[in-house]
Amino acid sequence: MHFSEFINSIPKLQKATLGGIEAQFQLAPTYRKHYDIEKIKALNPTKASVLIVFFPDENNNTSFILTKRADYNGHHAKQISFPGGKKDINDLHLIDTALRETKEEIGLYIKPKAIFKGLTEVYIPPSNFLAYPFLATLNVVPKFKTNYEVEGIITPSVAELLDINSMQIREVQTATGTLIKTPCFILSNQIVWGATAMMLSELRSLFFEM
Repeated sequence: MHFSEFINSIPKLQKATLGGIEAQFQLAPTYRKHYDIEKIKALNPTKASVLIVFFPDENNNTSFILTKRADYNGHHAKQISFPGGKKDINDLHLIDTALRETKEEIGLYIKPKAIFKGLTEVYIPPSNFLAYPFLATLNVVPKFKTNYEVEGIITPSVAELLDINSMQIREVQTATGTLIKTPCFILSNQIVWGATAMMLSELRSLFFEM
């Protein structure tokens, strides 16, 4: 998808109906059970947010940003995710959280007005996070400056995401060390699963909805 085509499609994306939990669970790990958002909120999970940034690559095709987490003592070490994190006491809104974390993790300053839509929040049991994804645009090829939390950056194209062959079943290792077979996306030769894949599944359905 050419970036100009993507920009022109934003009004349709804004009006398109979110697929919600049903769209998310098409790519949920096989051991995940369906949940009710209101019941999850009653458990008082930690609020977090992530930013899905679309930008033009060198050929003006639309790509987006994923990060590979560094190896650390935590639930999501070395996993593929979006830039983001938990809400800070000084963040007025979860949008502020996503913008701040993106700047801290990968060195990109995204203006608030660049955010054009939010997706359905995703509950992440291992860390008890309730993560809110936001969609944003960056009109230039980004120059990254990663911090200690990020081992690498992956920039798949939207065309890859929409390709039916990107959805596969692969064996992955959970945070507890257990090996499971789970639905996932293969993007830029990387296995993307778990909460990130669930967000991408809803995003994918949004493109087909518009």
